[in-house]
Amino acid sequence: MNQTTIKKIAEEANKQFYRTMIPFDWDTPDFGSVFTFLKTFSFSRAQLVNEKTDDGIRNIHYGDIHATYENEILDFEIEKTVPYLLDGILDKQDFEKENFPSLKDGDLIIADASEDYEGVCDCVELKNVEENKVVAGLHTFAARANKEVVALGFRTYVLNHQQVIRELRRIATGTSVYGVSKTNLSKVKIALPPLPEQKSIAQVLSTADAAIHATEKLIAQKDQRKKWLMQQLLKGKKRLKGFDGEWKKQPLKNFLKQVSRKIDKPNHPYLGIGLRSHGKGTFLKPDEDPAKNSMDSFYVVRPNDLIVNITFAWEQAIAIVRPEDDGALASHRFPTYTFKEGKGHPDFFKFFILQPKMKYMLELISPGGAGRNRVMSKSDFIKLEFFVPDFEEQIAIAQVLQAADKEISLLKAKAEKLREQKKGLMQQLLTGKKRLL
Repeated sequence: MNQTTIKKIAEEANKQFYRTMIPFDWDTPDFGSVFTFLKTFSFSRAQLVNEKTDDGIRNIHYGDIHATYENEILDFEIEKTVPYLLDGILDKQDFEKENFPSLKDGDLIIADASEDYEGVCDCVELKNVEENKVVAGLHTFAARANKEVVALGFRTYVLNHQQVIRELRRIATGTSVYGVSKTNLSKVKIALPPLPEQKSIAQVLSTADAAIHATEKLIAQKDQRKKWLMQQLLKGKKRLKGFDGEWKKQPLKNFLKQVSRKIDKPNHPYLGIGLRSHGKGTFLKPDEDPAKNSMDSFYVVRPNDLIVNITFAWEQAIAIVRPEDDGALASHRFPTYTFKEGKGHPDFFKFFILQPKMKYMLELISPGGAGRNRVMSKSDFIKLEFFVPDFEEQIAIAQVLQAADKEISLLKAKAEKLREQKKGLMQQLLTGKKRLL
């Protein structure tokens, strides 16, 4: 068989789909020819609650599709974070109206708005939906297909083909928010394998989802255990073996001393340090043009410093400096403290400063109105008093909590690896490079 014949057979075995090739026996219909759009609603966040209501009607908001649901299948037997509508907004009669169909298994919920191109037309497929108990909400499309054309469990993947994603981003419109209209989405071509192959692909990816969910469930359990340990150990409710003396109420000045490593403003690009509120830790921000900065001096931070943002201390903007932050520069609004040798241990205070009591105390010493008008008093900060264990018990408590952290980190790494493996499977299966026949 000559090369021309081989090339001709290969071309006949595949066909063009956007910028790639797919198997010749796959269909490429327009999305709108196989999916029908259903009614959605523009309920605001103010009309939603996390706790189950008497009506028990759940509402899927576009923001949740982007931020909350890790997998492409939204299984209501697993996912408990979908919020509820306040009672009385909808009732049984609404669901009986012809133009208000109840959502059911297999329906797609598609985000019609995104703050970036990556989130354009993010979608989830519903599974284990209780009748008349789920509606699609603000900035979403709901779409339904015939199960004899698109298999249950496969529908979400028609919009997850890499070529389809590129096309959706190409046709998205907007400035600060991007979206695709129903009309334009209807015209987007999708790749549909034969129904038996769709079912096989859905089964393989469902198995991958199950492994991811099992790991995420274990992470949630370990995280709850860590929170319990923090509550018990950091308040002295549970004592570790070998420690039984009473904790003393002491000011922070017994453990900390302020340090000032002042330098002139650099004349070259540098890394500045920032603090996230709510105890979320530090982050680095490059400054490529220091000349535009109005400040004349900065302060160097070192690993294991305790650092506070006096402007947002009331929002618990406090942290221990990480090793990767070494040498970063802070403004005068970020006072830093080192721990007195044999008195305070940074590994212990890394957890201790995350307590609700710390946030409450920081609020007390940050008088004024909201936002930038509330500035923490540095002199009052060092006087704040807490019940704190001796140095040796601090170390022991930190070791227990660090072990819990490491366990959670390893599980998160495992979950991320499983997600990457699933992406690889999707790339192979949704392009026909790997066939399940």
